[in-house]
Amino acid sequence: MTVVTAVPGGGEEGSGSVLAVGTCAALLSALLLVLALASAVVARHRAEAAADLAALAAADVVVGRAAGRPCARAATVAAAQGAELSACAVAGDGTVAVTALVRPAGVAGRFGAARASARAGQATSGEAG
Repeated sequence: MTVVTAVPGGGEEGSGSVLAVGTCAALLSALLLVLALASAVVARHRAEAAADLAALAAADVVVGRAAGRPCARAATVAAAQGAELSACAVAGDGTVAVTALVRPAGVAGRFGAARASARAGQATSGEAG
């Protein structure tokens, strides 16, 4: 005849370790997600700054404050900011519109680049404020 006896503690020895490992894995996953999101936000801010500076540099060429071609100047300034100039257009009224791309670091970079656009030029009498 076999006698079965109850194990003190309900036979759950080691379950706390499994719970701790699972909790650590969940926290690590959450941390990695937050870091990827932060990387994307930083890339967006860098793209916005690069687009603003590139548009201003191109507008300086259009109004004669700097030498060269507006879009070439914008590309140089964007590259100096770690961005790629993806679009540049000079309008008939002397304004310049540019679009800059910055690829986020890490895993977030696999989902594409952050994109920002900016426009610069001389203010007309109706825009001054």
